[in-house]
Amino acid sequence: MNLSATHDDYGTVTAADTVRIERLLPGPIERVWVYLTEPEQRRRWLAAGAMELRLGGSVELIFDNNRLTRDDDPPPAKYAQYGGEHRQHGRITAIDPPRLLSYTWSDTPPSEVRFELSEEGDRVRLVVTHSRLADRAMMVSVAGGWHTHLSILTALLSGEQPQGFWRTHTRVEAEYERRIPAA
Repeated sequence: MNLSATHDDYGTVTAADTVRIERLLPGPIERVWVYLTEPEQRRRWLAAGAMELRLGGSVELIFDNNRLTRDDDPPPAKYAQYGGEHRQHGRITAIDPPRLLSYTWSDTPPSEVRFELSEEGDRVRLVVTHSRLADRAMMVSVAGGWHTHLSILTALLSGEQPQGFWRTHTRVEAEYERRIPAA
């Protein structure tokens, strides 16, 4: 699958427990790094929360998906508990600023998300790989979530108004449900 900068490029399953999504973003790489690591910038597209930028450092993600975008739909019933504030915790497992950040995600058992950045001219290729996902349902949910959050990041970095979080998530999750094969 050819992945580029559009908001509708879908990720791929790279292993039985892993989803990978790529985006080509406006640079420079240091700017994208700030959106991944600094709580106030990360809050605008994913989640606020402190992050100790060292190997083994703690990560707190404070999500508030209902407030990420304007003019949105309410969360679907199965995600109602994720509309307001909720928290995830983890530990940094790899870090090489501004090219690599990886940390655990407080699922049970913990999954892991990895961000890899590389420069391509005046743009930055961001590869997000979320691994150790417990089952297909989680994989579909996580793929839809990352796709939606990355669409918001792409819009913000491009100076555009992001589309509604829940409206977008509902659409892309249905597509991932179709694309991710049942075991």
